[in-house]
Amino acid sequence: MNLIVSSIGQGLLWALLGLGLYLTFRILDFCDMTVEGTFPLGAATAAAAIAHGMNPLLATLLAIVVGMIAGLITGLLYTKGKIPSLLAGILTMTAIYSVNLRIMGKSNVSLLGHNTLFSGDFMRSLPQYFDTVTMGMIVIAVVTILMMLFLATDYGQAFIATGDNTTMAKSLGIHTDKMINMGLMVSNGMVGLCGALVAQSNGYADVNMGIGTIVIALASIIIGEVAFGELTLNQRLVAVTLGSIIYRLILLAVLQLGFSANDLNLISSIVLAICMMIPQFEKVVNIRKPILKGVRPHE
Repeated sequence: MNLIVSSIGQGLLWALLGLGLYLTFRILDFCDMTVEGTFPLGAATAAAAIAHGMNPLLATLLAIVVGMIAGLITGLLYTKGKIPSLLAGILTMTAIYSVNLRIMGKSNVSLLGHNTLFSGDFMRSLPQYFDTVTMGMIVIAVVTILMMLFLATDYGQAFIATGDNTTMAKSLGIHTDKMINMGLMVSNGMVGLCGALVAQSNGYADVNMGIGTIVIALASIIIGEVAFGELTLNQRLVAVTLGSIIYRLILLAVLQLGFSANDLNLISSIVLAICMMIPQFEKVVNIRKPILKGVRPHE
């Protein structure tokens, strides 16, 4: 039971990563690789700040700020430097690796013996692993509600229009470059927040903890979409969180079958590939069933 509770808690925390990528990958239609650098950047910033005596809440807010700066850099490389989106993200991600080493001063920082958002009196009073679940639920609820409110505004609709059709958005007077930069800042700010919370939950930050995060984020998005089908935009935001939890439970089930933790990246890629192919399998089945019955597909 403890393992299930722990997986749900981790799913809630990592859902921030999925929601951040959803803004750029699905709504803005921007392939942002920056997240692989922003996640450890948020973790490194928060961990280093806490280790030097900063209040955990302020350290977490600082992680959001540096994440937003990283997103802005990628946005400027794309909008002003005219560098392709994929390459712009990779350039920023690569640079962030050195920045993380500068921030931490070494490859990893331990938070043992330091106060974090998970070490307050209320959190300590909760049963084992329920501190992560509680923190995850609070943060996800606040972030999801804010995203829903933002996307319902005129500015949010302009943001959605930019992702749908940039040329049409420009013809309507929307400053698409500003929308792209804003979207990347918000997205990477959320990813930085995710890194800060995960680092505090795990008790350390490591320079290599961002490897494979893009796959984890995509898995949350794809599993949520496949599992719940056609949804409204607001419902999709909730589905991303549920997809993140389902993904963690799948990993738990796989590990219980005897696989090694070293295989997690391999398992993640396989799970994501299967989920992305499910719609194609469904199309094949739906087409072939009528044919097997001697009925034409359009009938």
